[in-house]
Amino acid sequence: MIEIVVAALPLLVLVASLLFGLYPGLETAMRIADRIASRTRARLAAALDSRRPRPPAAHAARGGQLLAFSIAGRAPPA
Repeated sequence: MIEIVVAALPLLVLVASLLFGLYPGLETAMRIADRIASRTRARLAAALDSRRPRPPAAHAARGGQLLAFSIAGRAPPA
């Protein structure tokens, strides 16, 4: 019986804190959300500020084309 009480104790503490209006981890969640929002705003501002045209990015092989290039670059097995 004592094992069940010990196992259920974290759940009981969490339920009790929620009933009293305390939300564990709320401050941490808000800090993380603010940090993500500020990064998104900074990226958006940087994208809007750089209006000059950029040279096209070099094309890199991806996926199946990357596999085909790597296989084509070696000799057939003996």
